[in-house]
Amino acid sequence: MAPILFVLVIAMLAWVFVLGDLVRRHRPAWHWYLVGYPATAWRVVFTWRKVAQLNDLAVAKRPPRGLLGDLVVKGDPLRPVSPRISFPRATRTGLTVMVRLHAGQTPATFLKAADALVHAWKVHAVRVTSPERGLVLLTATATDPLQRPGLASAPTELLSALIGVLESGGAWVMNVRLVPHWLIVGATRSGKSTLLARLITQLAPQPVALVGIDCKGGMELGLFARRLSALATCRREAVAVLSALVVDMQDRMSACRAAGVRSIWELPDKVRPVPVVVIVDEIAELYLSDGTRESKAEAEQCSTLLLRIGQLGAALGLHLVVAGQRVGSDLGPGVTALRAQLGGRICHRVNDPGTAEMTLGDLNKDAVAVAQSITAEERGVAVCTGPDGGWSRARSHLTPTDEAVSTSRKYAATTPELPAIDRAIAGLEGDAK
Repeated sequence: MAPILFVLVIAMLAWVFVLGDLVRRHRPAWHWYLVGYPATAWRVVFTWRKVAQLNDLAVAKRPPRGLLGDLVVKGDPLRPVSPRISFPRATRTGLTVMVRLHAGQTPATFLKAADALVHAWKVHAVRVTSPERGLVLLTATATDPLQRPGLASAPTELLSALIGVLESGGAWVMNVRLVPHWLIVGATRSGKSTLLARLITQLAPQPVALVGIDCKGGMELGLFARRLSALATCRREAVAVLSALVVDMQDRMSACRAAGVRSIWELPDKVRPVPVVVIVDEIAELYLSDGTRESKAEAEQCSTLLLRIGQLGAALGLHLVVAGQRVGSDLGPGVTALRAQLGGRICHRVNDPGTAEMTLGDLNKDAVAVAQSITAEERGVAVCTGPDGGWSRARSHLTPTDEAVSTSRKYAATTPELPAIDRAIAGLEGDAK
């Protein structure tokens, strides 16, 4: 009887193990709620006091100095009090813990202790935010959701593109109407071209004019030429295209002024000009020169024209998406001024800390360190800024080249015409002949 009972117990344990593995692979959210969350919540509750004491998060009720007769005695308190925490609250990808700060404490000490919390709670990452004065919110992510990212859902809106998934499991959306201009940086094979392909694929079905500037001979954006209203493949063509866009921008200003409105979105649908998204691949090719007078003049023209579109284009339906391997002040003084107009920031893996600092440093110092930690194996992973001023790790959805090309062909007939740019390019061709 005993051997049979022993075999049955072993069989049941094996079945539970196999079933748990299947649930973990095919229903990770269920596995987290049933198994992962209870174990992690237990670790949070029972390790909090020790972790707080070891990482200087606990504070004594008495000051670390006192009088003994005529002497001032200094020393560490024997019984520091840990901050009070709420019971861990489960989320789809981890859990959250609210901490009530002691008087005199700041969230900075909790930022320094984030790595210690990761190891103590055995989670993937811990984010520290302060939703209101006197409180700190610790958000723990159980596993890396970007290892096998799916594609989250998001409502379809004009000038809005579903790029991929955020580290929180939510949808990564580039809303150009909400954040009119974007800067995308990344080293070679970091996922920058994949993101641009995804962006064009998402915008192709929409009534939007796409203008490409690819001074690498059109190797990247030339694949989508059928859906592009214009494509500049050298800096000379880029100057002509940008100049035509600035002229069109002035016409849009006149139309808004005549109608007594401050934006094209306040115009009636019948007279509203088509919105334009200018996609620049490898910004350095527009700014670098070979030292000749003509080359310097072209670089200065590109810098001035891009800056004008960045400063005035948002309300007029002209938007910039600027991408490059490296963005730094060494490209020219105009780069820093242009960067100030590009409110949306996306930073993939970079080869130097200066580029990460140039991209994210003026928005959030913590994001710079996270961007520099992206490895070469994490293609498509990036640090992106949100409309609320925060940041998050994200991964763009892999869009194969054939899928992107077929999408551009499918919607080629809906490509809006931009007569001003067509005339500018025709003039260049006439000069060449």
